[in-house]
Amino acid sequence: SKLLNDKWMIKNGFLNDIREHKPWWWDIKVQKLNLSAPLILLPEVSCQKAIEILQEKGYDQAPVVAESGLILGMVTLSNTLTSVLAGNAHFSDPVTKIIYDQFSKIGLEDSLGKLSCILENDHFAIVVHKQMQFNGNGSSFMKQMVFGVVTAMDLLAFVSRHDKK
Repeated sequence: SKLLNDKWMIKNGFLNDIREHKPWWWDIKVQKLNLSAPLILLPEVSCQKAIEILQEKGYDQAPVVAESGLILGMVTLSNTLTSVLAGNAHFSDPVTKIIYDQFSKIGLEDSLGKLSCILENDHFAIVVHKQMQFNGNGSSFMKQMVFGVVTAMDLLAFVSRHDKK
């Protein structure tokens, strides 16, 4: 049934949107949102420390990324507090115990239309950028870098600031 759902196909990159009456912002690239660099947590950060960091820095959520660059998931302040208070995690546990490991990624070159489709079902998307890296022996590999976290509020703020009436 997913193959019959155009929004799912667009969100997952299998179909370009063919809407006739797209909003003015639909084809603008995600990079135009001018997102600020995200706060990133390493997997060994404890739940207690994650709460402190998020509160101190004024963030609700942060990606958890291994030192290799692998995106492990997302930690949110509310989920962390809920998990700890319910006894499903302890303050001393690493954040990997309570992360959301199902999340959507979007590239800087993707359209705000694609982002809009993602945000219809997800609270956020992790903005990634692929970068070629070389190691000591000269071989190269592609590494995904977390460029930002985008929410529906970011998209709405962009549209309202630039609304072309």
